[in-house]
Amino acid sequence: MSRSDLSKNYRTTPQPGNPRATEAWALMQAALRMKSSQTPGDAAEILASVRLNWRLWTILQSELLDPECPVPQDVRINVLTLARFVDQRTIQIISQPQPEMLDVLIAINRELAAGLFAVPQGSPAPETLAAAPAPTSAQPVRIST
Repeated sequence: MSRSDLSKNYRTTPQPGNPRATEAWALMQAALRMKSSQTPGDAAEILASVRLNWRLWTILQSELLDPECPVPQDVRINVLTLARFVDQRTIQIISQPQPEMLDVLIAINRELAAGLFAVPQGSPAPETLAAAPAPTSAQPVRIST
C-alpha cells in the first residue's frame, strides 16, 4: 500500500519536517483506532487495533534503544519502562480481547501524544515548525524531547 493510499485512511496527516508532531499523530491515530474498536466490541477489530499499536510501540522502543538516540537518558528509561507495560498489557489483550482492557493503552497514547504536541520552552512557535522545509532525506522516527 502506498503512502498516498495510507493517507486516505486518515482525515489529516502530519506535516513533514516535524518528528515530534509525526510521533504524536501516530500515537493519536493508534488511540483512535483502539477507541473505535471498543464500540462494536468485535474481538477481531480489537486485536487489529492493539496489534497496530504494538507495532508503533516496537518502533519507538527500537529508536530509543539505538545508541545514537538523542533523547536524554532519563526520558529514554521512562518511556522504555512505559513500553514494557504496553507490551505486557498488549499480550493480555491478545490472549483475552475485552474492550475495557484497551482503556489504559488509549490513555497512555493520548497522554504521550499531548506531551509531544506541547512546544518545549525555547523552541520555535508551532507556526514556525509547520513552515519548516521538508527534509531532504528520509528521517527515522524518534521520540523527541
